[in-house]
Amino acid sequence: MPTIKDVADRAGVHAATASRALNSATRGMVNARTVTRVLEAAKALGYAPNSAARSLRTRTSSVAGVIIPDLRNPVFPPIVRGIEDGLREAGYMALLGNTDGDAVRERELFDAMRGRQTDGFILATSRRDDALPAEVPTVLVNRRTDAGGVPSVTADNSVGVHMLVRALVHLGHSRIGHVAGPRHLSTGWERYRAFVDAMDGAEPVTFAEAFTEDAGFEATLRLLDTVPDLTAIVAGNDLIALGCYAALASRGLRVPEDISVTGFNDIPFADRQRPGLTTIRIPHYDIGLESARLLLERIANPAGPAKRIVLPVELVTRGSTGPARN
Repeated sequence: MPTIKDVADRAGVHAATASRALNSATRGMVNARTVTRVLEAAKALGYAPNSAARSLRTRTSSVAGVIIPDLRNPVFPPIVRGIEDGLREAGYMALLGNTDGDAVRERELFDAMRGRQTDGFILATSRRDDALPAEVPTVLVNRRTDAGGVPSVTADNSVGVHMLVRALVHLGHSRIGHVAGPRHLSTGWERYRAFVDAMDGAEPVTFAEAFTEDAGFEATLRLLDTVPDLTAIVAGNDLIALGCYAALASRGLRVPEDISVTGFNDIPFADRQRPGLTTIRIPHYDIGLESARLLLERIANPAGPAKRIVLPVELVTRGSTGPARN
């Protein structure tokens, strides 16, 4: 296996310089061009840091815990891929845990990972009112808390919902309903608040119990029972939107001829639905990548400011939206 000296020789630098360049905590001490040269040399040689030796020297594990609520939700795998790639650049690895939305399971995973001397956490499970431990570096991904004291990386939920409402209004829709995500999660709450703002306070809304197709189905039926003359529905995410499809079909309603439907996230295969789903595309991979980089910053400087990174989104128009019926 190649050693740090092999990397240094290939890059034309001293071994100590190569070591600093490969360590995210000390990389800022090295000229950017030198860092690039060292990283390229390490990649070419297939160099992997000796994590056991480094753990003894630095008392760190070079492992980050990543906890997600539902691995079956297609929004998370590309986010996790971005996290893994971001951590790998710094010689870290991700230890992944899935909670299935169970708060007790989340606590068990968190404690078990802490017991393995995990250096920090990236959490996609946090609720708006969660009090997160301050003693371990933590970053929230695709979620954030109301308190705002923990670094986070999210997509721009508010801008995305405003894009959807404007697109529907442009098609002549005025009777627009919202099947919102759970209000105890920042994604559900922020998109709901953005919908109310975009509609100037009008609130034909039902809340789904989860970001799932089944929950979307039940919430859509409740919305139709309350406001039967809707011409469009803004769903809290793509899975909820698929539940809308099923609920509308059960009432003999067609998408988009009778009711237009929009989603949020642009999960894989959203374009393969019948009809293809109009939605907001979020930068899944970049959300994961930025959260990894933010965690590495936090590990290197635990007392630094709690950054909130909000990434831009894009409207993707497909066949699930059309002109409002008369």
